[in-house]
Amino acid sequence: MTATVGTSPDVKVHKSHMRTLVGTGIGNAVEWYDWAIYATFSPFIASALFSQADPTSAVLSTLAIFAVGFVARPFGGFVFGWIGDRIGRKTSMTVAVALGAVGSLLIGIAPTFAAVGAFASVMLLIARLIQGLAHGGELPSSQTYLSEMAPKEHRGFWATLIYTSGTAGILAGTLLGAILTATLSKDDMSAWGWRIPFLIGGALGVYALFMRAKMKETEAFEAEAPNEKRLPIWPQIVKYRKQALQVIGLTVGLTVVYYIWGVVAPSYAATSLKMDRGEALWAGVVANVVFIAALPFWGKLSDRIGRKPVIIASAAGAALLHFPMTWLLKDSPWQLAVSMSVMLFFIAGSAAIVPAVYAELFPTHIRTIGVGVPYSICVAAFGGTAPYLQTWLGSIGQAQLFNVYAVILLLVGIAFAFSIPETKGKDLTV
Repeated sequence: MTATVGTSPDVKVHKSHMRTLVGTGIGNAVEWYDWAIYATFSPFIASALFSQADPTSAVLSTLAIFAVGFVARPFGGFVFGWIGDRIGRKTSMTVAVALGAVGSLLIGIAPTFAAVGAFASVMLLIARLIQGLAHGGELPSSQTYLSEMAPKEHRGFWATLIYTSGTAGILAGTLLGAILTATLSKDDMSAWGWRIPFLIGGALGVYALFMRAKMKETEAFEAEAPNEKRLPIWPQIVKYRKQALQVIGLTVGLTVVYYIWGVVAPSYAATSLKMDRGEALWAGVVANVVFIAALPFWGKLSDRIGRKPVIIASAAGAALLHFPMTWLLKDSPWQLAVSMSVMLFFIAGSAAIVPAVYAELFPTHIRTIGVGVPYSICVAAFGGTAPYLQTWLGSIGQAQLFNVYAVILLLVGIAFAFSIPETKGKDLTV
């Protein structure tokens, strides 16, 4: 069985190419799994690795380290972007997933605060910095790789693999959280149960490492002239600063509303709205299934009508429905499932195709780092601080300010969508 792939109609997909795409998806899923389980199990991490003299401070410290992990992402975007554009997409993706596995294993074996004091918190910080560095390079590398492998007529649809595999990772972490919460006592969860997801994440990362070692490099990178691979990086980043700013503008709203509704909503419902934690996690599972189902719809639509209309419709729908869905969410699992599902359906529009859009904005020799650096800066500045900001504003009775902030960022994304060229069907070898 064969199908066209890449930028040339003469390139065929065989089983080896499918194995390559599976390797891309698994590595991406592991990255998202790692970040999701940290958000899901943050209350247990706070109780185990921080002083319990002030439980609220411990939770906020845990969320602050979640944000610190994002700070390392721009450095990862630069380092692994350089590797991807100079040595190869495959090498960048393989090293990134290996480093991510190390970070997950460190969290899984971290000693408790009761045993070693503040060193427990320091070890968590180091692990998150390692993960941030790795994950800052993973997403732009895998996005670039997948976009270059895809047939240009169906690149929007192929790009949905990024968020499909990533959401599968989140879903796996959410399901594991629901199962552990239902089967283990609260004492067991606090003592050792919370470590299980991180140890599993480390093992999955090792498996993804071996899968990626078998991958092939993209046609676009191999066809690039050697002198283009040796061009100085910083002048090229400056040259394509407009495209870098467009990546940031398209990402700000998406990253914040996605972390609100796709990642931290079940944990927020359990901690702030006092919803049963197990029921909140199951509601999150339902919503993420809806999200996965919506991704190919939007991806195929973008291949037919263009990228810009889909991005605008997605951000506008999310902006219009953010407040109604926030008002719907009170203390019932069905309310959480419905509000998350509605929001994730519209969020899926942008999430499905931005991997293709980002790649289509840059030429081959600067594509990975051109996407990686601005994307990582944006995710660090806005996505990484979103859970902390949401929790802090809620604790001082100003939760609505956070909602206003999210909607404003979505409107920024709409404005930037009008500024980009229509890139549907673009040849990525040019």
